[in-house]
Amino acid sequence: MFLPDAAPHPQSSAEPLIELDRATVVRGGRVVLDNLSLRLVAGQHTALLGPNGCGKSSFIKLVNRELYPLAREGETPVKVMGRARWKVGELRSRLGVVTGDLSRDLQEMPGLDVESAVLTGLFSSLMLPPDAEVSASMRQGAREALERVGAAALAGRAVAELSTGEMRRVLIARALAHQPQALLLDEPTAGLDLVAQRDFLALMGELGKQGITLVLVTHHIEEIIEQVDRVILLREGRVLADGARADVLTAELLSQAYGGPLNVRREGATYFASAG
Repeated sequence: MFLPDAAPHPQSSAEPLIELDRATVVRGGRVVLDNLSLRLVAGQHTALLGPNGCGKSSFIKLVNRELYPLAREGETPVKVMGRARWKVGELRSRLGVVTGDLSRDLQEMPGLDVESAVLTGLFSSLMLPPDAEVSASMRQGAREALERVGAAALAGRAVAELSTGEMRRVLIARALAHQPQALLLDEPTAGLDLVAQRDFLALMGELGKQGITLVLVTHHIEEIIEQVDRVILLREGRVLADGARADVLTAELLSQAYGGPLNVRREGATYFASAG
């Protein structure tokens, strides 16, 4: 584990997935990411953890090219898969992003069915473009992606009619249709009941075993599945701690990050926190 200003993470020789080099982001006149440096690597499942307002959502938007850092002449504050410049559609075909905003946007599309929603991911759009040429192999790939996440039975359903848990699976299928190198998951169990949460975490664990790098962004430590090797704890747009789950998910560090006393317990491979 390290605290800010310590040595780089020991995985520094692995293939880079997401690199932030002293990235600063300002939103509404407020600094939300403060000179943030991170290096996430392919093949290492990582969780970004922290309270509301610590910069997690801004991190996702920064990676997904919805926000941009303050520019520094001659320097590149953000790289994804080794590149600073991307066409957004190409980036989103390599890095599958699953967010609550995307769920809402798709469910507001009139007449959109589940199979079509998965296919929209291939066009980086919320609707199939009028001139889109959807081949038989694309449709087969969409069905296979739905099967992979246990949602094949939903294929003909209207997206607007899906439960929160069903929609999460569809979003992951949509991301998987590209066969991405990594999945970036934002608060993936938000709004799910206890059974749906359990099932979804099991799905994430299975995907993590299949060679897809998982980047989990959350403020709930119980979402940090066993397959996650590394936890980065954020506070006020900066890294508070970075290391193995057992080293970072401590009462001392979590209490510092969340601004109040917390107790931490472990049941099997799962950690839980409660107010102290």
